[in-house]
Amino acid sequence: MSVPAQRPTVVAITGASGALYAVALIRTLARAHCPVWLIVSDHGLRLLDVEVGLASIEALRGHVGGTVWDASVRLFDDRDRGALPASGSVQTAGMVICPCSMGTIAAVAHGTSRSLVERAADVTLKERRRLIVVPRETPYSQIHLDNMLRLTMAGGTVLPASPGFYHQPKTIDDLVHFVVGRILDHLQVEHDLVRRWGGDPAPEA
Repeated sequence: MSVPAQRPTVVAITGASGALYAVALIRTLARAHCPVWLIVSDHGLRLLDVEVGLASIEALRGHVGGTVWDASVRLFDDRDRGALPASGSVQTAGMVICPCSMGTIAAVAHGTSRSLVERAADVTLKERRRLIVVPRETPYSQIHLDNMLRLTMAGGTVLPASPGFYHQPKTIDDLVHFVVGRILDHLQVEHDLVRRWGGDPAPEA
């Protein structure tokens, strides 16, 4: 009997601030040989350019590393609502929207499915798979909080980009790795990005 292939994790990048989190998440998953189905919205692509200086998907590929990218990452067009991540019959390990704009959270919470990102998230919820959204917004309005509660009650996980400080971060990467590590924990992907409470320091990158 053949060994079943590892199910891909759908990763979406939308227009909320926090491109560094997305880049580190994709890089870590790819280097761990976890298949990634990547969807980048138009606003997400602009965010990568503004915040990280990556003006194209090819630039993102080069930043992650061409070899690991080609082995692990598959790109989908956000306009293609008929792509594989849009189907509940296609098996995935779940989905992460990182960063996740408040507009995307609102759309997912209300099931509007106007794009592949939103449809894939809708499918993830209805199939009872892990959906993790990573908002980076402050402060939250009542509308934001209502939408996040609605999404949580539907089975999603709201994981704000709120790094901790008990691991005594020294660099921006330390702060980024804290949040990415929490995402990976919820995906049940092993990592050593950050020292856990009471644990040994994380190895140097």
